Amino acid sequence: MTSTAPPDRLIFFDGVCGLCNRFVDRLLRLDHNARFRFAPLQGSTARELLPSGMADALNTVVYLRDGIVLVRSEAALRILIDLGGWRAVYRVFFIVPRFLRDAVYDWISRHRYGWFGKHDACRIPTPEERDRFLP
Repeated sequence: MTSTAPPDRLIFFDGVCGLCNRFVDRLLRLDHNARFRFAPLQGSTARELLPSGMADALNTVVYLRDGIVLVRSEAALRILIDLGGWRAVYRVFFIVPRFLRDAVYDWISRHRYGWFGKHDACRIPTPEERDRFLP
């Protein structure tokens, strides 16, 4: 990676998880202003920018938002809200205590490979998507 600052909105995801890849695909379609950048948790960008050991925690999405690391339900909700528009209604879920939101998140995370599959290798961006992805 270069010495430039990381993007303001960087989403780290499990590159081999079917659910995670579907989430990224959906975000790419909905993020009309190209605010988000993406990097697999298995990649060099995650090892470089995330706190020690966090890149190895493949059970969560990690959202580096304006230099702040968000994980689990907090990350997922902030990503959806940051898409803008009607998605601001997701703010209502912040009234649910984090331990409950994270319990649901963890339950889905434990079952995601069984429900959505696991790929042999990380997602390869299309030529049109390459500028949105970091290694």
